[in-house]
This record gives sequence, C-alpha cells and structure tokens, in this order.
Amino acid sequence: MQFTTLHNVDTEYSADSVEWCSQDETHQKYFACGTYQLVEAEQNSTAAVEAECQRPRKGRIYLFAFDRQNDALERLQCLETAAILDMKWLPAWSCDTGPLLATVNALGEVEIYELLHAEQRVQQRAKLVLEETTLNTPKALALSLDWQRADADADGVGALQLLVSDSLGNVHQLQYTAKDELSKVCSWQAHGFEAWTCAFDRWNPQRVYSGGDDCLLHAYDLRSGTEAQPQRIWTNRAHGAGVTCLLSHPQNAHQLLTGSYDELLRVFDTRAMKCSLAELNLNGGIWRLKPHPQRSDLILTACMYTNFSVVQLKEGALSLLGSYEEHSSICYGADWAPNIDKFELPDDYTHSLHMATCSFYDHKLCVSKVDIKFAT
Repeated sequence: MQFTTLHNVDTEYSADSVEWCSQDETHQKYFACGTYQLVEAEQNSTAAVEAECQRPRKGRIYLFAFDRQNDALERLQCLETAAILDMKWLPAWSCDTGPLLATVNALGEVEIYELLHAEQRVQQRAKLVLEETTLNTPKALALSLDWQRADADADGVGALQLLVSDSLGNVHQLQYTAKDELSKVCSWQAHGFEAWTCAFDRWNPQRVYSGGDDCLLHAYDLRSGTEAQPQRIWTNRAHGAGVTCLLSHPQNAHQLLTGSYDELLRVFDTRAMKCSLAELNLNGGIWRLKPHPQRSDLILTACMYTNFSVVQLKEGALSLLGSYEEHSSICYGADWAPNIDKFELPDDYTHSLHMATCSFYDHKLCVSKVDIKFAT
C-alpha cells in the first residue's frame, strides 16, 4: 500500500471531523471538514473566571471540492459555527434538492444544512437544541451522530431518523422530515459518563447501539420499553477502556465493529456478543471507522495517538494493510472519497483511492491518494 499526500491544508482551528459526500456523481467531489476551538478567556476579570468555567468553544464548517482527474482542491466555503464534533451527509429529499449535511456541536445542537450545487455552498435548513439548560444545570456537548431512513408519514412526507449522543451520557432519537421539521422522539440516560458514540443497526432498523466512557456497549430495541426509553437488549463489557466508535457493517449482516481507547479494533456478531469474532491492536485509541463505499472490506480508521490506518475485514478476520503517518497530532477525522480507479495487470490489479484526514492540535487537513495492489 502506498500513500501520496496531494494537499496539506491549515484549518486554523483544530480539525476533528471530515465527511465526503457520496450521494451521486454530481456531488461526489464535495467534502466537509468540521473544526473545534476553545475560546481563550480574558485575564483578570469576573467574566474571565466565568468563561473559564464554561469553556466556550467555537468552530467552522469548511466545504471543499476535489477534482480527482487533476487532483485539484478548492475551498468553497468557510462557515462560522459552534464547535463541531461530528457530521454526516444525509440523502437529498428529491432530485430538485441537494444532499443534506447534519452536524452536532458543543452547544448541544443539531443543525442540518443543504448543499446548493449551483452556488457551491451549504445553507442551514433546520436546527434543534437537544436539552434546554439553566444556569444551574450543565450543558451537554453533542458528541456523535448517525442516521437512517424512516417510513413516510400518513401524508406521504418522507422522514429520516437521527441518533445523537452527548457528554452527559444521554442518547437522543430525533426525526427530520422533508418539511424541514426537526424534532425529538425520545432521550434516555445510556451511560454514567460521556456517551462517545451511537449507531443504528444497518440490518435491523429498530435496534440502536451506544458506547461510553464507562467502557460499556449497549444495544436497545426501539419497539419496546417506554415512550421515554427503549428497552435495553444487552450490555457488552469486553472493552478495557471507553467505547469511542461503532460501525454496523453495511455489507456483512450482524457484524458490528467497535473502536475503543484500549486501542483494539473488534468485530462482533450481534447475535452472540459473549466474545468477539476478531481483534486487532492498532496501537492508538480508535476514534472513527469508515468503510469504503465501493469496497466495504477496506476500513479507514482514525487511531488518535498514532496515525490513520487502513484495515481489511475479510471473512471475519482483520488485517492491517498500511498506515498513513503524515499527521503529528491527535488523529480524529477521516473519510474515503467514494470513487475507485482500477488498473489491471496480468498478475495483479491496483485500486487507486482517495481519502481526506484531519488532526487536532496541528489543525491539519490532508487529501491523499492511496494505491492498493491485490494479487489476481
């Protein structure tokens, strides 16, 4: 495996998330990068003390366009926001509208933007505060985000379900409709500490997962329980540190991949959670797991304190294919471009892919080419 850095961008604020749009050929050149920056408090004032306690955080959303034919990168937009912690592209409602970008931020908000292709920018369509707070209640940071399609309502209006976790250990189920109505369905206390991650099961739309700093992985059934909280199906205690990311595999039914501060990438069969199917030590807490849209066996991993690694999941086994060492700070954000260029030779063939990665304190965003050779 060979990595070639094509672009190295200073994001100014600390970069922690990057998401490539994979909706259709028109929009596959776009990707977004989210940033997170603590606001420095003024010195020697009451306001400074209060600011230090609240630790305000600001951020930006950058929109980029990458032309893989000539490897050109263009920054299209820089949008000032609260500090971004996670983002996901959602499908467009129709051929007349653009793909949607959902973000969660340090103010405990969910915001949804539409990508306007003709104007090459995103525009806000909806916003929801997860929990109203007072001076005496702590404000939760919204930490992670996932989505799935939902059934249309009685009037035929399309809908999406969102799942959001926060820093107080809560998980929130939301609904977003084609009328730009973003509302909360329910919230529940899932973990005693930060709920770092949450995910829908790609093979069972009524099942969701959450992972927290309490080292626990939970599964819930949305069909049962109470209106306030779905029923917990099981709890897994296999992780030696906080559970930081989850991937319900898009091609392999019943396979759930987990990342943790304990540096192990694990594969589970959700029908038999007593022990993992496979484990691989990546020598760094694992913050994100991204399967390639066209080769879901190739998983891009953000290993916080070491590098970005490409792992292959084949027949239930994990193997490390290569590591990208360009970043010198915490490796948080990573995603594949959706396209693959294929080159075939008599004895082997090469897949040429592209990826975007970003890291925190060095506020660096890289776009890279990845060449992987496979034997025929």
